[in-house]
Amino acid sequence: MIKKTRAEITKCILHKVANKFNSGQNVFSEDLIRFDQESYDLMKNFLLKPFGSLTQSYRFTHHADVRLNELNNYASEVFKEETTFVEYSKNIVNHLYEQSNSAQIKTGDVIVVFIEGIEYKDVLTEAIGIFKIENKVNFFQTYLDDNESFDVVVQKGISTRKIDKGCLILNTSDTEGTVVFSVDNNNYDAQYWIKNFLSVKLADDYNSHTQSYLEMCKEFSEEVLKPELGMQEQGNFLANTVDYFKEHEAVDYHDFKDEVFAEDKHKELFDDYKKHFENLNDVLIRNNFDVSGVVLKKEKSKLKTEIKLDTNISIKLDVDAPEAASEYLERGYDEEKKMKYYKVYFNEEK
Repeated sequence: MIKKTRAEITKCILHKVANKFNSGQNVFSEDLIRFDQESYDLMKNFLLKPFGSLTQSYRFTHHADVRLNELNNYASEVFKEETTFVEYSKNIVNHLYEQSNSAQIKTGDVIVVFIEGIEYKDVLTEAIGIFKIENKVNFFQTYLDDNESFDVVVQKGISTRKIDKGCLILNTSDTEGTVVFSVDNNNYDAQYWIKNFLSVKLADDYNSHTQSYLEMCKEFSEEVLKPELGMQEQGNFLANTVDYFKEHEAVDYHDFKDEVFAEDKHKELFDDYKKHFENLNDVLIRNNFDVSGVVLKKEKSKLKTEIKLDTNISIKLDVDAPEAASEYLERGYDEEKKMKYYKVYFNEEK
């Protein structure tokens, strides 16, 4: 996780990236943006706000030599000599352009910044930020017309609510390589930003281990448990998974299966799905790792434990109360109505 309290944007430039698939052409700026104080404060918060809560980081990768990774190379050159910032910002846009190999890749504005005073693990460092703005919003601009009356016109501009895509490349590294943070709020192509443009992989730490394991459990519940055993068992599994992570400082794969599954056949299904998930996502799910409480809290909110029925009724299970569904919810079949039913026990309505 980074801290941006003392961060300052010292260089900022904006270019336009086209789509190679549609034979478009990039458009480059030659000069840095000169901010007034109001626009600087707004831009700084707009660009850096998404990274304040990120816990997971990435490291550059390359099939032959990580030093041949384009962004790793460009960033290294800029950190060595800041005067090359404008030149390499254009190289970054050209590299992004080369990844637009389909019509669905959007054109947009690319903002490249040099930042000083980013704090990572209690050490101040520099960073290069790359941000792609893909979507613009309509807004009303008011003006005084020739008759000295106010009128409005619709214009398009950048919304300051959220970044479409962005990354921070820090001028710091560990045994795995240069530290990179990334956000992608328009994830229409999982390969485009993370794999093709950045060419990064998740750092081998407890944050990524926790996320990968919880993502695997979520997908297992959706693809295996829900079709075979129904939504109630799916909800029970997710609630028990969250409970295990809350009650244990570290995960042991075999212990997890013993606590969460009552039957051996379900353990075997989970084993098979683990191999499938690893192959599909090109990731290694660790059998033993420390739990990241921050990641657990974030990922827990994504777990859906709602039972939706075709009679326009939904039953929402509390993912933090694993015993509730098994203790106070019964599933059965009514012979007279020829319909399935749920029976819910409670003391009073809230």
